[in-house]
Amino acid sequence: MKKFLTLVVVLMAALSVHAQEMYLGGGISLWRNDDAERTSFSISPDFGYCFNEKWAVGAELVYSHDYEAGIPSGSTLNSFALAPYARYSFYENKIVRLFIDMGVGVSVLKPKHHDATTGVEVGLKPGLAIKLNDHFSLISKVGFAGYRHDYFRGEDGLGVALEGENISIGIDYEF
Repeated sequence: MKKFLTLVVVLMAALSVHAQEMYLGGGISLWRNDDAERTSFSISPDFGYCFNEKWAVGAELVYSHDYEAGIPSGSTLNSFALAPYARYSFYENKIVRLFIDMGVGVSVLKPKHHDATTGVEVGLKPGLAIKLNDHFSLISKVGFAGYRHDYFRGEDGLGVALEGENISIGIDYEF
């Protein structure tokens, strides 16, 4: 028991030395379309490590579930994605930080009673962070510029999408 407590104290001390260098956040979504009898749910935790004021690396994990009852036998689609990225912050003041996430995403889509499909995306996602206090920030990513093929969100192809429907909002906790 003493060894375990010593280990916990050492780990807590090590984490406090690295204060403000790691972050954890993400977002959730829930959507119900009564006309199409379709329900969508998504959870996307995000974690990362800040090397300095300009550069960070992180990854987003996504689980998405879609169910549409309006078709004869019902349709279920489950998706999982892992999207590591490098984040470059190019502007920061006391409250606002502007950044670009440069990353690669890999997804697996599994419709009910069908084979799974693997997809990929490579590109840039511009973002904005609004500092709420020393530990919490509101994060928003607007659009995507790059390439997608069979990825679980967005259309296949190469291009830039900066539309109002392509905005994500989440929260980060820095420790």
